[in-house]
Amino acid sequence: MAASDIMIVDDNPANLKLLEDMLLQRGYEVRSFPLGRLAVAAALKNPPDLILLDINMPEMNGYQVCERLKASQELSEIPVIFLSALNETEDKVRAFRSGGVDYISKPFQLEEVQARVQTHVRLRHAQQAERALLEKTLGGAIGTLWELVQLTSPVLALRAHSIRDIVLWIAKRIGTAEPWQSELAATLCLLGCISLPDEVFERAYCGQDLSPDEDRMFRAHPESAARLLSKIPRLEIVSEIIRGQQNPEAVPSSTEAAKQGTLMLHLAMEVDRRIFRGETVSRAIAELKRSSRFKGPILDALESYSPQQADFTSQWLPIRELRSGMILERDVLSTESNLLIFKKGTTLTDTWIERLVNFAKAPGIQEPVAVCVPRVASARKFEELVCGVTGTGAHDA
Repeated sequence: MAASDIMIVDDNPANLKLLEDMLLQRGYEVRSFPLGRLAVAAALKNPPDLILLDINMPEMNGYQVCERLKASQELSEIPVIFLSALNETEDKVRAFRSGGVDYISKPFQLEEVQARVQTHVRLRHAQQAERALLEKTLGGAIGTLWELVQLTSPVLALRAHSIRDIVLWIAKRIGTAEPWQSELAATLCLLGCISLPDEVFERAYCGQDLSPDEDRMFRAHPESAARLLSKIPRLEIVSEIIRGQQNPEAVPSSTEAAKQGTLMLHLAMEVDRRIFRGETVSRAIAELKRSSRFKGPILDALESYSPQQADFTSQWLPIRELRSGMILERDVLSTESNLLIFKKGTTLTDTWIERLVNFAKAPGIQEPVAVCVPRVASARKFEELVCGVTGTGAHDA
């Protein structure tokens, strides 16, 4: 394991030298700075594992430095230990309120500094390991759900892609704090529709007449998806956004981010439903502007919206030449009994290609396969949709 990187910030050269020598002897990598401004700039370029920070310094005191660090998304989780001769209770309270995790009084004992540094470095590494495991688990769960949507109904996958495109457009223009939550909610917003026949979903999505049972099933799909996602760590807000997609005013939001995400998703779905019915984007947006249901910055953000145009070529390929990101242009059937293996419109992933390879061995697949192949310019975007929906963000979209 690489040595932990410790940053020391103190305007006293003697303190810097003493701490630097002690930490170097213990095997740490050390960077020393006499000014908070220099330390913040260096941390932004190369974040350390832990910071030892003096309080009384020129230009920026330790409280201000710590607050600057905590205001940065890249640096906010770095533990800060204050070192100071200020021993009044209010000084220590202010240090913790500014974001410090510990406080060592001067004159300090090297053994105490060493022990506290070691403790917080271990905690930092444990938190990083836990987060990496959680993100890997979260990514796997989301990837499985997305593949389930694609396999069950390519129609749902295409609509979710379109809704996600609109939500990301809005989020970028209004400066959403946690865009990954809204992006993920848009990607999985139709997860609850996988139990609906495609024909029922299409009629419901277009606003056509439904039987009472069909209408009940379609109205229940947000709650079904939200209930499933609420059991996955870190997706509580995503679950709330999906739950309120049909009627944001009727579903309470626990945070401002959830409320904003719900409104964006609701608007994006209303735009996409009109596009799905055959309306142009400009006409769909103009219609929504005339409605009293939508107003404010979120609607204004769609002023110049235009859908992303995918760039594909049509090809007939043997199974051995199929690649992740290609889209099936026709149903894939078995050679013997015309068994449906994959529906037209399915986006191929490594998992689905492996399944095709296995089917090709027995009972056999009708080859070659008709596919849409993304050109180089759009391949990366397509791969991000299939495999990068957790861009955490967590989510951060």
